Formats: sequence, C-alpha cells, structure tokens
Amino acid sequence: MEKFYNETLHKLETEINELEIEADYSIQRIEAVIDVILKCLSEVKKYVLNRGFKSINEEIHFFKCQKPAIVSKLIYYNAIYKIETKKPYGAKPIRKYLNDELKKLKRYFDNNLEFYKYYRTSNSFIDDKLFVRGRYDIKLSLDTFYFEADRNFSTSHDYKVAKIIANDRIQVYLEDQLHNTAYRDKSTELPKLNWTGSKTALIELIYALHSQGVFDNGNADIKVIAKTFERIFNIDLGDFYHTFMELKSRKINRTKFLDSLCDALIKKMDEKEEM
Repeated sequence: MEKFYNETLHKLETEINELEIEADYSIQRIEAVIDVILKCLSEVKKYVLNRGFKSINEEIHFFKCQKPAIVSKLIYYNAIYKIETKKPYGAKPIRKYLNDELKKLKRYFDNNLEFYKYYRTSNSFIDDKLFVRGRYDIKLSLDTFYFEADRNFSTSHDYKVAKIIANDRIQVYLEDQLHNTAYRDKSTELPKLNWTGSKTALIELIYALHSQGVFDNGNADIKVIAKTFERIFNIDLGDFYHTFMELKSRKINRTKFLDSLCDALIKKMDEKEEM
C-alpha cells in the first residue's frame, strides 16, 4: 500500500507541477489540474476497494494521512476555481471579496475548533472512530458530506482532515491576493526595501538564481541581474565577480547563506500556527 501510494502521489504532484510551470492560476489550467486529481483519486479508490487493508492501523493511516493529502488538493483547486470565476472588478470590491472569503475560513475553523486541536496536536485516542469505515459517531460533529459519500471509501472525518489542509493553503492564497491587490492599487506606494544582510550573502543568492536560469529563460546576463538587485535593494555590490571567486575558493560552506535559507524555511514550515 505504502509503495503504491507514494508512487501515485509523486506522479500526481509531478503532473500538477508541470501544469503550473508558469505559476499561473488561469481558469483553464485549474480545470486541467482538477481533472488530473480526479483521475488520480479514482485510481486510488479502485486500488483500495480491490485490495482492502491488512490491518486497522493501515486503514487509519490511509484515511487520516494519505487520502486527505490527495483530496485536499482537489478542495484547494476547486476553491481557487470558484474564487477566480466569481472575483469582481475593481481594487476595493476585490479586497472586500477576498476578506469575505477569509472570514469563511475563520468560521469553519471556529466551528471545528475541537477537531482542529485533536488533529494538529497529533492525537490518536479516537482514531478508530474517526478514520475507520463504518464507525461514525453522530456526536462527533459530522459533515453532511459524509452521509452522501461512498461509505466504502470514506470515514467520518477523513474529509475534514483534507479540508483543514486545503484551508491552510487557501488562506495563504487569499492573503497573497490581498497583498498583490494592495500594491496594484494606485493609491498605495510600494515601500523601498534595503538589503540588510551581507553583500556576500546577496551575491551568493544572485549567482544561485543565475545558475538556475530563472530569469528570461536562463538568458539573462549576470551583470544585469546584479545591477537589478543593486537598484531594488539599494546596495552597491562592488566587484561581485571577485566575491564569487572567493566563494568558489572556500574549502567548506561554499553555500553558507543558501544553506541557512533552506534551514530557516524548513523551520518556518514546521511551525504549527493557528488560523
């Protein structure tokens, strides 16, 4: 089961990444992503119904962790699709609309606070009631969705886990949209940013981005990239090529700043934050 699931999830995420290669949330692209997820979910359902589970623990793990990881993607992209197709025109109406969507997430959080606490604190003492098929308890705040779902491929709370995972991503999306809308508003001036890290760190970052070919499909000149960063972050990098050569000559920690970025990001991702 574990091997099949991991291979299926990897294939799904690869296909989604390929569709999102331009980081564009166009309606057509979202539709294509949803179609890919539905096909994946259908394959997983077929496999589960044919194979079954070797133990209660395997069943709990599937409905608590594995199925929600896929279903959450479906909920997320379906939500983004609805948000984008119903978005009004004008900066102020858009801000109100996005804030109203955030309020919906907050209401869901408030209405399911006890389960949020149970799930996010990694509790498991009633998993056999929440994530085993046919063992629902009406007193445990069931979504109406459960009564309409296929009982052979659903438990009372696997959808709720998927909803929690999806809502976290939807919240980030909405907040990013609000941020972008604020800066597109002509009445809001973009604040100036000053680079307060070391010059060496910024040069290390610039060369990493240049090596990855993320500007102009890899055709941007390193000098142009460096000068752009100097202008944006109000800093004089001096002889950045000489600094890069010094980085190359290091015996250890040649990517010290990039490594620290990776560590900081992973730490941020691991933080458990309430909505």
